[in-house]
Amino acid sequence: MTSNDSSGNSTSSIRITPFSERPALIDRAYEIADTWPEFTSHEPVVGALLGRVVEEFPEYCVVATDGDRVVARGFSVPFNAVLEGREETPDRGWDQVLLWAFEDRRRGNPPTVASALEITVDAGHLGRGLSYRMLAAMREAVGNQGHDTLLAPVRPNAKHLRPRVPLAAYLEDLREDGLPADPWVRVHVKAGGTVEKVAPASMTVSGSLAEWRRWTGLPFDRDGEVEVPGALAPVQCSLVHDRAVYVEPNVWVRHRAPMPAPQQRAPVPVTGGMPSTYQRSSC
Repeated sequence: MTSNDSSGNSTSSIRITPFSERPALIDRAYEIADTWPEFTSHEPVVGALLGRVVEEFPEYCVVATDGDRVVARGFSVPFNAVLEGREETPDRGWDQVLLWAFEDRRRGNPPTVASALEITVDAGHLGRGLSYRMLAAMREAVGNQGHDTLLAPVRPNAKHLRPRVPLAAYLEDLREDGLPADPWVRVHVKAGGTVEKVAPASMTVSGSLAEWRRWTGLPFDRDGEVEVPGALAPVQCSLVHDRAVYVEPNVWVRHRAPMPAPQQRAPVPVTGGMPSTYQRSSC
């Protein structure tokens, strides 16, 4: 799960709801000036599936508006974690749960848990603590669908400043108050989340050297590790293969989802087929 905001200032003028309550905003989910590194939008699972999430799982996704302007989005998906060969916190993290969610939708497998994917805050609304409210709204949305847990493959948002430090060691860095030093992981822990394990290969981006030069502005003219702005780990470069590969680690965090009163609780649906139309967008 990614976020580009982790402060704690006032957001009292902003309205947050599931997209299912304001479906007219589905087509506007990407009207946000985000700050994600260019290379992340070229991850194959992102390109194939992320743009379909909000239309196919609107009850699991939340949107924030300030007046008529969309200022933040939060995506999550349900999946079945008890089928053979599956688990709730896979090593392939973000990629794996997104693939499982769409496979379950296609096959009609009943979901057993939900996973967050991202919270994105418009660049003009950073520094207002909106990510705190978006995380709370996502937990509530998941609870309203009958789940008692929200998992999150969290992308530590200051890890890019220490790309050569293994993520497990990075997570050991705590403030004097015992909270994680990383701002986005700290948001999750302060919200009641429990850090569980590292997902060592949560996202993988592979491209030719020309593509990586275009995405980053770097020369990619030597073999070995290349530090790329915004990357949580070095990119592996091979001149002889004309290829560079980035494998991103995330950290699994477990949240309790607030359950509605029994008479209000929505059943966890068994879905049989996929809608015939969808929007394609990039992360």
